[in-house]
Amino acid sequence: MPSYTPPTTTTTTTTKPDLQTLLSTSLPFLHNDFPSIHPSLPSLISTLISSGAADCWHKHSTFFSHLLSVHRILSLWSPSSSSSPLPLAGLFHSAYSNSYVNLAIFPPTSSSRATLTSLLTPSVEHLVHLFCIIPRHLLIHDLLLSHFPSDDDLRHHLLLSLDPSQLSWRLKIQSFLPSQGLTLKHIRTGEDVHLSRRVIAAFLLMTMADFSDQLFSFQDQLFNNDNGRLEFSGNNFTALWPGDGKPGLWMNSISRMGALFRLIVREEEVFIDERRRAGGVEVDKERDEDLELVIPPVFESCTEVLGTEEQKEGRELYWEAVCSGSGGEKEEKLLKKSCEKNPFVGEPHIVLGQVCLGLGKYEEAEKEVEKGLRLVLEWGTSWDMRIGWEGWVAWGRVLLMKAKEKDWPNTSFGILNLGLVK
Repeated sequence: MPSYTPPTTTTTTTTKPDLQTLLSTSLPFLHNDFPSIHPSLPSLISTLISSGAADCWHKHSTFFSHLLSVHRILSLWSPSSSSSPLPLAGLFHSAYSNSYVNLAIFPPTSSSRATLTSLLTPSVEHLVHLFCIIPRHLLIHDLLLSHFPSDDDLRHHLLLSLDPSQLSWRLKIQSFLPSQGLTLKHIRTGEDVHLSRRVIAAFLLMTMADFSDQLFSFQDQLFNNDNGRLEFSGNNFTALWPGDGKPGLWMNSISRMGALFRLIVREEEVFIDERRRAGGVEVDKERDEDLELVIPPVFESCTEVLGTEEQKEGRELYWEAVCSGSGGEKEEKLLKKSCEKNPFVGEPHIVLGQVCLGLGKYEEAEKEVEKGLRLVLEWGTSWDMRIGWEGWVAWGRVLLMKAKEKDWPNTSFGILNLGLVK
């Protein structure tokens, strides 16, 4: 296969910004500076609240909180793509209800669709509507991820995709997701619904953001997710909310979605470049090629798949440390092991940074907190959802400041007095 130049106007791979850039990008969300995020955001938020989104329960908070968080995640995953429709689609992603939840704050009628179209633009509303009427679990788990039965199989194809001379990874993608996309059935009417390959990729990305903001141990108990594969196969409907509040066993599944997303994006790049070289059109809007696909920063830009055992061991080590009641050398060892097992989440690094501060290891504390803060900012949501994303960012910034100052309180009131970020 000849080499190719990716079409950067429609598909973007992010480069790693430094911590200060990540923080600067996140500040409008931390400050609730909604107009600077998007000029229509204040009015859209008012619409969601008036529609009842803030009154609805949703997993660990309200539906409104979840919608706003998914918007934030998708915005932070594509900070240089101000024209992307995905963040606003994420803000309304379940507004008509969908195959997972019954949260139709806007009835899926022509009048509601006309209202949202006027608020969001036709292209964004179209994505929202499609997202709400397709059997998403069937699409993602049965029609897509099932073709990679093992994590190693997925990792193998990721490696093959880096070699322009390899064809097998492309043939694999094309075998279950052809260039023209797929046709599914409307979840309510049974009518045919066609999805382009790029829209399917976008829905993978939106599902990653959607799941990462809402899943914790309560869902593991509901669905007996003991193996960490997030297959929704169990039925423990008596599970009590909110349970113990542990981080959920969802990261293997999300990392698999991310790896598949990256493979689809890569295939799109090659497919479009080959057509262009053959004298075809630059952008085929019938295939939604004007829909930009940006690789998110999580899981090392979706190049890594976290194993099920690693995610479980990493979580249990973290949980043992944070529930011990204090921080010392034992907790330091537990948290270091947790970070080794799951290097893709920030909270273990941040807590480890606090332990190191208490032990007077300021340089090590600074290193760990920087790692953790970067990861929390990249995710745009919490892994340990007992504390919200904003709280983890604020605490991480306090720890980082104290590590740089080489100063840490040695009294309980000194800890209580912390909070100021300069």
